[in-house]
Amino acid sequence: MPTAREALLNAALTALTDLPWSGIRMVDVAFAAGVSRQTLYNEFGSKDGLARALLRREADAYLHGVDRLLLGDRSASSAERLVAVAEWTVGEARARPLLRALLTGCWGERLPAPRAAHPAARVVGVPAQRRADAGHPAPADLAAAVRDRSFAAFEQGARSRTKEEAADLAQRCELAVRLALSCVVAPAPEGVGQLVRNAVSGSSPRAAGR
Repeated sequence: MPTAREALLNAALTALTDLPWSGIRMVDVAFAAGVSRQTLYNEFGSKDGLARALLRREADAYLHGVDRLLLGDRSASSAERLVAVAEWTVGEARARPLLRALLTGCWGERLPAPRAAHPAARVVGVPAQRRADAGHPAPADLAAAVRDRSFAAFEQGARSRTKEEAADLAQRCELAVRLALSCVVAPAPEGVGQLVRNAVSGSSPRAAGR
């Protein structure tokens, strides 16, 4: 059973499939979620607060999915795990307009592009909302997060690397996520998986490892 907050976020996201953000009313979101409008305002503070929460949840869900792919099958090589993350990123961005906007910074008229929370605004007494009001990650922030998570996943349980080997692995993690983001914007005929595989699988066994 979803919490009131999750029900409200789900209702707002569902409404976006039929209406632009500017056409979505808070009273309708509350009604669809089966809660009072006061509950909605208690959770999010404003429509911009609701938008910020939607974007934060989308970013968190994306990074959770990245972690799942990186850590789920540790018997796979680093190259194959990077390919999996890249292919999943492109597919999810195609299916989820909010994620695509977060990854590319391209916001269409139908999507929420919330203003930053005003420092003097009333502070919402919900920890999750205070985090959302701090702002959503920029595309560069998400790219860096995926790169760093990839590198950290490959370091877990690995033997010690030289400084040069670690730098090479970090660069390949960066290259994989950058190729994925480029294919979100302009799909590659051969597919992002092949691009990433060609780019990162040529590393030495010592640098790439398992």
